[in-house]
Amino acid sequence: MLPYALLAYRTSIRTSTGATPYSLVYGMEAVLPIEVEIPSMRILAETELEEAEWAKQRYEQLNFIDEKRLKALRHGQCYQQRMARAFNARVRHREFNPDDLVLRKVLHIKCT
Repeated sequence: MLPYALLAYRTSIRTSTGATPYSLVYGMEAVLPIEVEIPSMRILAETELEEAEWAKQRYEQLNFIDEKRLKALRHGQCYQQRMARAFNARVRHREFNPDDLVLRKVLHIKCT
C-alpha cells in the first residue's frame, strides 16, 4: 500500500506551497492511473500532439519550472507569516520578576 500512499501524497496540493510536490520536482502535474483508463481532457490533448509539438510544450514547461518554484516559495513564506500571526495572537505575554515562584522541569540526561 506504500506506493499508493506515496502517489496520493505527491499529487496532493500542499497548503504551504500551493502546489503538488510532484509538480515542483518535474514541472508538470502527474498523470493519475485513472486518467489512463478514462482519459481526461489533458490526456486527450497530449495524445493528439505530434512528438515534436509535445517535446516543444514539455521544454516550455521545464522553462517555467523555476518560476513555479519561486511562486511556491513566496506562497510558503506568506503561509508562514499567517501561521505566525495566528500563533502570536493567542500568546499571552508573561513577565517574571526575581523571587517569583516558577515550576522548573529538570530532564534527567544520562552521560556515558
